[in-house]
Amino acid sequence: MPELGEIVRAVGEEYLATRATTPFQRKAMVSMARCRTPAMGAVVKTCEECGNEYPLFRSCRNRHCPLCQSEARQAWLEARKEELLPVPYFHVVFTVPEDLNPIALYCPEVFYGALLRAAGNAILDVGRSKLHAQLGCLTILHTWGQNLSLHPHVHCVVPGGGLSLDGQRWISLRNAEYLLPIEVLRRRFRSLLSEALRTAARAGELARLPRNVPPYLTIEGAAAQQWIAYVKAPFGGPEHVLEYLSRYTHRVAISNHRILSFSDHKVTFRWRDYSDGDRSKVSTIDVIEFLRRFLLHVLPDRFVRIRYFGFMANGKRKHTIGFLRTLISRAAARSSSRGPQVRFLCPECRSNPDRSRLSVRAEEREVRPPPAATCAA
Repeated sequence: MPELGEIVRAVGEEYLATRATTPFQRKAMVSMARCRTPAMGAVVKTCEECGNEYPLFRSCRNRHCPLCQSEARQAWLEARKEELLPVPYFHVVFTVPEDLNPIALYCPEVFYGALLRAAGNAILDVGRSKLHAQLGCLTILHTWGQNLSLHPHVHCVVPGGGLSLDGQRWISLRNAEYLLPIEVLRRRFRSLLSEALRTAARAGELARLPRNVPPYLTIEGAAAQQWIAYVKAPFGGPEHVLEYLSRYTHRVAISNHRILSFSDHKVTFRWRDYSDGDRSKVSTIDVIEFLRRFLLHVLPDRFVRIRYFGFMANGKRKHTIGFLRTLISRAAARSSSRGPQVRFLCPECRSNPDRSRLSVRAEEREVRPPPAATCAA
């Protein structure tokens, strides 16, 4: 099966001669074209079984190259193992209207930075207002749809609970859809991102937009629409979180196993259509168009696409995680020591009123035996 590097080597010069590209897109193309080829140099390895020597070509280590993500992903996951809490984790996804795609295309640093901050802070704000706790979350930027279209969205991993506002207790988050209501999250996310883009427009940070894309009309038109946010089912435990992160954190727009063929200036690739019942489909497009779509998702150099918020923020995460583990273990011990709860049913309607609302506590009420039956003379 063909690889992305093979396609870039075949048509890269033609693409650069006919299409405008940014410096970081050109850098990514050069890196992928050279990756694991003699142009990168090689180290000589010796087989321990037969003693045969063979060259092992170096990788480009570009974060957009499909061949160079496994080692980086594994190293990142090993570091994250030390930071997982013994609680359920939730998966929250935020996306934006297509009207904002031109801002993402022409001003990616501004737009994607504001997108990640709006997603993370929306979760923190709603956590404070609804749960009265400081939550934490990890946000991951994805810019693509399965067919390589421009589709900016943010995946968030949220631990099931947070630190009380006085910093003394762990507050469990057992039902994210109830305690982090979707409508409130959606509105807060829309408000934060819209205001961030308005501020960027006033500061002249959206000056690269073409004349037919007025920034204020674009932002206000998108702000008037219904935005998308949803909460998926909880992962269950930390092991499920790592399984999820291994699939999402270091993913690129298209992996090599989805490219089925490359011939006659055409590329055939496989993708899933989530709008059509998650059906698997196959598309064949011109190779120049295929490369154009892929380069839409090359991020600027040094742009950080995985960010942390709340008690998971970089500056204090190591200390906070250890403190939270202590609080969670204490909360679990208190919960397990309560024992079974007694239920009191009304003898008339068989309802179960709140015990704290009874005018007389059950244990304080004097229980007398019924009067002895008398016999008629």
